[in-house]
Amino acid sequence: MMGFGEEEGVIPRFCQELFSRLASMENEEVKCHVEMSLLEVYNEKIHDLLVTREQTNQRRMPLRAREHPVNGPYVADLSANIVSSYNDVQGWLALGNKQRATAATEMNDKSSRSHSVLTLVMTQTQTEFVEGEEHDHSITSRINLVDLAGSARCNSPKTSGDRLREGASINKSLLTLGKVISALSEQSMTQKTVSIPYRESVLTWLLKESIGGNSETAMIATISPAGSNVEETLSTLRYAQQARTIINVSKVNEDTSAKLIRG
Repeated sequence: MMGFGEEEGVIPRFCQELFSRLASMENEEVKCHVEMSLLEVYNEKIHDLLVTREQTNQRRMPLRAREHPVNGPYVADLSANIVSSYNDVQGWLALGNKQRATAATEMNDKSSRSHSVLTLVMTQTQTEFVEGEEHDHSITSRINLVDLAGSARCNSPKTSGDRLREGASINKSLLTLGKVISALSEQSMTQKTVSIPYRESVLTWLLKESIGGNSETAMIATISPAGSNVEETLSTLRYAQQARTIINVSKVNEDTSAKLIRG
């Protein structure tokens, strides 16, 4: 997927369209509230990209992934910032991109060495009148936009030390994501319960609900026309082909009390 910082990328266009629609929906009876978080998974550790470090080389403390009994996996103590426009999102993305782990490789002088996840939590509150009484009805949506680091060739003689460890971690996440997609695809096609290896990688564990839970999932595959990258291209296309076969059944996330009152 295209990086978060690219002005003409898919994610900026998505955010612009999102806030444009929210603005057209809001009125005296409908209010919209959006919060934004941004994290990276670097060497199987989770870092908050929206918390600034006092010193450039200061070591960041990793955050822990936990599981909510209803909403599934989440990151404890991850910061969330209220955003009311695309300009707000741009400002936080600029900060996050500066703090994301990058390094020079043979292919790219600023190669992403981590996967990053941009999360937007939207709450739409509508005021309704039931039998003459005023009630607030809230619906919540969580959008995870994921920028995957590209697969790394660890057999190059120039790959060693930190780059080797980073590449191995990136490949582990991508391999596990492929296994998860394959298992979900098999489950959808056979209608049989299949063991899904979410926990084999931090990335897939965090995205459990987004990939195979109460969600709608889309994948954007970017490939290279170069003959030297044919293996990576075929692997990416296999990812996308299997992802197309996953069938999720999503439901509206609304507060149960409002649902009972309307019923």
